[in-house]
Amino acid sequence: MTRRRLLFVVLATTALTALAVAAARARDVPQVATGFIASVVCSETFVSGVDPDRILSETQAAMPGAGLLNWAMDVHVDRVAKDVTVTLLGLGRSHAVFAEGLGCHLDHGEAQGWPTARPAPAQPAALPEIAPPHPVAPATPALAAALDRAFSEPESPPFRRTHAVIVLKDGKVIAERYAPGFTLDTPLLGFSATKSMTATLIGILVRQGRLALHAPAPVAAWRSEIDPRHAITIDHLLRHTAGLALGNSLQASLLSALEPVNRMKFVEADRAAFAESMPLETNPGAVFNYHDGNTVILSHLIRDAAGGSAADVLRFAHRELFDPLGMRNVTIEFDAAGTPEGSSQMLASARDWARLGQLYLDDGVVGGRRILPAGWVDYVSTPTPDAFVGIGAGFWTNRGDSFGANYRISHGWPRDAFFAKGTLGQYVIVIPSERLVIARFGRTVNWPPEVDGVARLVSDVIAATHGE
Repeated sequence: MTRRRLLFVVLATTALTALAVAAARARDVPQVATGFIASVVCSETFVSGVDPDRILSETQAAMPGAGLLNWAMDVHVDRVAKDVTVTLLGLGRSHAVFAEGLGCHLDHGEAQGWPTARPAPAQPAALPEIAPPHPVAPATPALAAALDRAFSEPESPPFRRTHAVIVLKDGKVIAERYAPGFTLDTPLLGFSATKSMTATLIGILVRQGRLALHAPAPVAAWRSEIDPRHAITIDHLLRHTAGLALGNSLQASLLSALEPVNRMKFVEADRAAFAESMPLETNPGAVFNYHDGNTVILSHLIRDAAGGSAADVLRFAHRELFDPLGMRNVTIEFDAAGTPEGSSQMLASARDWARLGQLYLDDGVVGGRRILPAGWVDYVSTPTPDAFVGIGAGFWTNRGDSFGANYRISHGWPRDAFFAKGTLGQYVIVIPSERLVIARFGRTVNWPPEVDGVARLVSDVIAATHGE
């Protein structure tokens, strides 16, 4: 075979392979689209108690390209059975089911045997109470003006759709506000802000000596030392540098349905098994690539360390984290294998999310009890090399010289801020230099980045509280 012919064969084979992969991914799009909507509508209807029509319209409006499918999508909410069925013509169907104590999960045929799992009765909180049992009005006119701006809407789309804002100074709520239909007890879906909760549970296991950051991650599928994935560490997974070929999770649009990571989330029954079966795309530790598969694998490690079941995870999370912080309105959701969906599926009240931020402001110590390892707060906020968006280990960060950090600082964020961040406008922001925690939740498009008004909220709150 001549060199030219060989080159032609190689190129043709590569092109055909690429087309086959693209076709396979395209077949997943209807199931991914219906799975996402079924999951969100079920969680926010039966866990949050929000009107499903509102959930649907706000979510679809915040996702570019979703309107192309709206006309063909049918969403049925059964309030008696507590489930949601979404169909897309004859091409895709997803069924999300609510289970007491476990929130919602996508039914892959196992719904009849889905277990119930409620944690043991709550233990007394070690964190001092952060607020009285009623919403706290802004302490000053300047704070009131900051919240007014955070909830104001432009005259034309895209809209902010802010649902909740809460501000803590020195561990006390000094301002909070909720949109109509939301209260201080409403569990709010964190989307990828959930990753920071998962990182926190990993930190607890590290403090207990049950996991090690820089040793090979104890994943059974990677046990062999000749498997190149054996080199993946928990640090790589936290920093999204593991190198697994799962695509990318930075987008929230119709096009993102083509990413294999979304097949993992909305088609596969055992998400961790799917993620752990993926080959390497890059060497572990070499390249930053943010995707939910990294955190789903971490969630699997938490499940195994806790005892192996969803009930074990809940007992562990409540005993070691939620109860000490006084987090009472919190739900973790699970996949069909009983693995927590720790990349995106925790719902908690705004106050509970703020309590998680306060743990980090207090260097991982609550009521004199060390929850997180010494140095963990510095670790999670230390920037990941070449992570252009500005990410540490389970948290986003303004430290370092990334494009994202510099952009945020140019828009009023402090250099020392780090934060949990979820798509469509979810934030839990920790600012050590100002002794502040600011949490904001809503349903806002990701682009352009200033639509959610969070940069202005941060700078407004700092200006209103600086020096106090």
